[in-house]
Amino acid sequence: MIEHKRALGGALAVAAGVTMTGGLPGNAHATTDHPRLRELLHRLTTVDGGPGALVETRNRHRTLALTSGVADVKSRAPIRPDSRFRIGSMTKPFVATVVLQLVGERRVVLDAPVERYLPGVVRGHNDGRMITVRQLLQHTSGLPDFLTYLKPQDVLKDALAHHDIRDLVKIALAHPPTFKPGTGWRYSNTGYLLAGMLIEKVTGHTYGEEIRRRVIRPLGLRETSMPGDSPVIPGPHPRGYARPGKDAPLMDITAVNPSVAGPAGEVISSGSDLNRFLGALVRGRLLRPAQLREMMRTHPTGDRDGRAYGLGLESRPLPCGGLYWGHTGDFIGFETMGGATTDGRQAAVMVNLGPGGPDAQSNDIKATVETALCAGDRNHK
Repeated sequence: MIEHKRALGGALAVAAGVTMTGGLPGNAHATTDHPRLRELLHRLTTVDGGPGALVETRNRHRTLALTSGVADVKSRAPIRPDSRFRIGSMTKPFVATVVLQLVGERRVVLDAPVERYLPGVVRGHNDGRMITVRQLLQHTSGLPDFLTYLKPQDVLKDALAHHDIRDLVKIALAHPPTFKPGTGWRYSNTGYLLAGMLIEKVTGHTYGEEIRRRVIRPLGLRETSMPGDSPVIPGPHPRGYARPGKDAPLMDITAVNPSVAGPAGEVISSGSDLNRFLGALVRGRLLRPAQLREMMRTHPTGDRDGRAYGLGLESRPLPCGGLYWGHTGDFIGFETMGGATTDGRQAAVMVNLGPGGPDAQSNDIKATVETALCAGDRNHK
């Protein structure tokens, strides 16, 4: 849901043994295999303070899952490699994929105004007659982010409360735009709330139903779900934790109503399913060529690491050369990231802490994804 978590401080040192599953016959459990990945996972669950972490990485030849730390700080149960977790803003590529499929079906026009599909919804300080569908998906709309005004602390006070999408949009629209539409870039979860509303208006079905029909079922993503108002994470999963203050103890926030994120971040998935989804997306299995090209037409974000944002999908340069495509994700209790290359490498990472992890946690999650993808590049070659 939240693009960049704002650290609320602190670190929890957790004893972190790293375990591995999968791999090619004969070397799946070699203790010298992937030492940098093992080091990063250990760091995430010691220095960075996350209770547990996992990475699943795959290429055309093998799948590898590594875990570190614990799923539950009370029972000390280890993280399972097949864990489900809340993926936060990694929901956005799912939503953008559905919108672009509708574009391919000529039911939506990317450069048409939002007003065409949601008449009268975006008015006042912000004007849907001047904002296009493309700008919603690319964060170039200038719409204020509703999460600027709805803080994690406020959500934690009543974690099971239902949040209506229109009410969340109204929170944002009560404030002036951050810039004139199309003249800048700034991450805004509000755009994806509107994209979810657009899907429902055009299809007559909720965005969740369309994601299930168009993405989850065709790809066989059995560990991926659209929970709606349900606070339950189905299947094996770690507890999700937040740190509500710099020196505060961890708070178990596993049970939360994900309607507070809606189409900006409600999806539950697994490392395996995220890799399958991102791999299929960037290799053209979900979108027609014209729409995939539009998704991959990026706008600079100004980040020093070279990140650029397409339509629900961002690109970053790999240390070993080339680009990878993916997204980050933060939802209360979890921080995630996934990436894929067009030649068939994928990696997904999860830590069961957020908000409250240090900035180093985000940096090490990114380093883990990039290390896994570069290791896959060496294996591929």
